[in-house]
Amino acid sequence: MDDHVTLTYQGKSYRLPVIVGTENERGIDILRLRTDTGFITLDPGFANTGACLSSITYMDGEKGILRYRGIPVEELAENSTFKETAYLLINGRLPSEDELRRFSIMLNDHSLVHEDMKTFYQNFPRASHPMGILSSMVNALRSFYPELQATEEEINFTVTRLLAKVRTMAAMSYKISRGHTVVYPRPDLAYSENFLNMMFNTPVKPYEFVREVVRALEVFWILHADHEQNCSTTAVRVVGSGRVNLYAAISAGMSALWGPLHGGANQAVIEMLSEIHRMDGDYRKAIERAKDKADPFRLMGFGHRVYKTYDPRAKIMKRMCDDLLKKLQINDPLLDIAKALEETAMNDAFFRENNLYPNVDFYSGIVLRAIGIPTNMFTVMFAIGRLPGWIAQWKESMDDPQWRISRPRQIYIGPTETHYVPMAERPRS
Repeated sequence: MDDHVTLTYQGKSYRLPVIVGTENERGIDILRLRTDTGFITLDPGFANTGACLSSITYMDGEKGILRYRGIPVEELAENSTFKETAYLLINGRLPSEDELRRFSIMLNDHSLVHEDMKTFYQNFPRASHPMGILSSMVNALRSFYPELQATEEEINFTVTRLLAKVRTMAAMSYKISRGHTVVYPRPDLAYSENFLNMMFNTPVKPYEFVREVVRALEVFWILHADHEQNCSTTAVRVVGSGRVNLYAAISAGMSALWGPLHGGANQAVIEMLSEIHRMDGDYRKAIERAKDKADPFRLMGFGHRVYKTYDPRAKIMKRMCDDLLKKLQINDPLLDIAKALEETAMNDAFFRENNLYPNVDFYSGIVLRAIGIPTNMFTVMFAIGRLPGWIAQWKESMDDPQWRISRPRQIYIGPTETHYVPMAERPRS
């Protein structure tokens, strides 16, 4: 069947093909719109624009569905590890036992960073944000490692090396910012355990692993591994479309993720809870302010631009949060405020009617704080988790037969042609 839509303007009709995805998502192909009609589309924020065809992640915000390569994220969080999920996203399928073992060995073999990189770290001002340091250092990796070769084997080697080094670089950024001795990765530890050990082990007090903490970190990273075409993923694809090196594209994604409306949202949750605590813990006042349309105050961690029902990741993170807090028996006033805030908001008709459910950022901020991650490291944690998705999206865009450099259009609304006025003839201010 010739599936298309017809655009009619001033008596002339144009046929535009309809593209249908495997989950029956439909889009209008406007590739030749400007060529055939002279028109472009105007879509601020690209909320209704599909920039690519992708087989990586499917999400349905109306039904609360999120799947990586077709597998529901709930199943991955329950049964998988972060390493296995990373392999799935990057390679398009779950690994065999031998493939996962080789992948794990490569991650451990390449987890060290060049000793010269410590010089870069030590010259950042002490107050530098770890996210800014990490994005800069990822970009700097190009100075230490050669350009990608065209072979699949070389690409897999390079992306695995990046996955291995990012957790080490992230932990280094924290240790050096605190003036602490850098802890190097251990070959006997798994991916998440290695990161926790590099973060929290000291010569005075060795880090003691708690199974629930390790699993909470694994699940946090799995839930953040990819999320379709969002701000940072689009940044990776757009920058990558210029055929820059992998490190520059990933660094661009990290910079985009840094913002409080994107990856910085879980940090904003803790900052909001801290502000409520400073107001004598009056969380009910914060709820009333959030309901007041005239008040610019926002209740961070509630609602989502895409999900119009409960964020499927939030359900998983809530269970993980409850289990972790019970196990650790932490006495933290911010966590008490968070639990009271959640319960009160969920029993308020305003929040239910406006689909303002707690999202993954709300619970993940609480989980990271319970683990002991400093607030300014929250976006770094998000970036480590999102790295497999960025790599998968970058690889897919490089292999796209319809590849073209990203070059959006605009509708110009500035002055029409004018002419230069000599200084002597200009009005005095």
